Amino acid sequence: MTMPTLLRQATACAAACVVAVCLAADQPKPSGESPMSVPSVKPFGALPDGREAHLFTLEVPGGWQATITDYGAIVTSFLVPPKHPGAGKPVDVVLGFDTLDGYLEGHPYFGAICGRYSNRIAKGRFELDGKAHELATNNGANHLHGGVKGFDKQLWKGTPKATERGPAVEFELVSPDGDEGYPGRLVARAVYTLTPSGELIVEMTATTDAATIVNLVNHSYWNLAGHGSGPITGHELAVEADRYLPVDAGAIPTGEFAPVEGTPFDFRPERTPWGRCGPAIASIPPDAGPDTPTGVDHCYVVRGWQPDGKLRTAATFRDPLSGRTLEVLSDQPGVQVYMGGFLDGSLKGKGGAVYVRNGGLCLETQKYPDSVHHPDWPSARLDPGTTYSHTMVHRFTR
Repeated sequence: MTMPTLLRQATACAAACVVAVCLAADQPKPSGESPMSVPSVKPFGALPDGREAHLFTLEVPGGWQATITDYGAIVTSFLVPPKHPGAGKPVDVVLGFDTLDGYLEGHPYFGAICGRYSNRIAKGRFELDGKAHELATNNGANHLHGGVKGFDKQLWKGTPKATERGPAVEFELVSPDGDEGYPGRLVARAVYTLTPSGELIVEMTATTDAATIVNLVNHSYWNLAGHGSGPITGHELAVEADRYLPVDAGAIPTGEFAPVEGTPFDFRPERTPWGRCGPAIASIPPDAGPDTPTGVDHCYVVRGWQPDGKLRTAATFRDPLSGRTLEVLSDQPGVQVYMGGFLDGSLKGKGGAVYVRNGGLCLETQKYPDSVHHPDWPSARLDPGTTYSHTMVHRFTR
């Protein structure tokens, strides 16, 4: 090849490079752009009013996958891949339904973001700055998980993103003043992120234009043997708590912080071996009414909690047969441990799986239930100009 030909090719190559650079510079770059893929989105069915729900799929290399719908900001599935590639198929460890209809027909808060105030408020009443507020009594005489049409039954606005930590979806919901009886216009957000190591991070925030109360939770039901594998009686559990909140017949905390030692509620991690769910399920809680199913449905006081925003381990859940382990970390003072005692086999979930009694465990990090009636407990109050913040991390090992 002659020197002039080489020069012409070099000049053309340089010009092409300049054009490519200019075109790249003209393209908008989203904040936090990374090599991680943006979650895929597909239709998930229509609500009775005709609005369309969607399903967001978050995936990372290695087989980890989470699917989340904008209806209720619900985690509909979570796939844990085998420890060794080719050693089996990923296992779905979250209870839920294949279609939107299953959620619309009624369910026990499978995978949802619950609010505006999750868990229970005694008699559905509270006072704020001397003014009484009346809420729905949708759990006997008490208020539960935000009311008749709480955040779990709302269509959130979903935005898929690629972030430095992994694929994510941000959900936003505007709750107007007076919604379900709560004061103030609240803007709530829930961001789900799936990391390359398989962590599912849930970040919940909220702001308001008037004083209100907020206590958001993620209400996923976990069964590490697989979502339809039967009761969790053989699973092991460690809860980082020396005390729990006894409840009355309506599952409202009595105000006491009772020691777990010597009770069926003792799941301290230093126990050897770890406590199994079966004995607690077989023991009727001594401080609950006759209609309360067996097994734990109580809030635990997280060891060493301080209002410093630091993540602390709240609980660790393990299936000894498969070796799968879930560690839940949070910046909240309490964790409601619920062993699925109200499941009764009437619900058929994904793939026709029958969800039997005690078929899943909920680990709901949160403020203490009914905290609005206990001024000395960590407050659920939110004022204008401040931001409610709640982070929880689901960390898996195989």
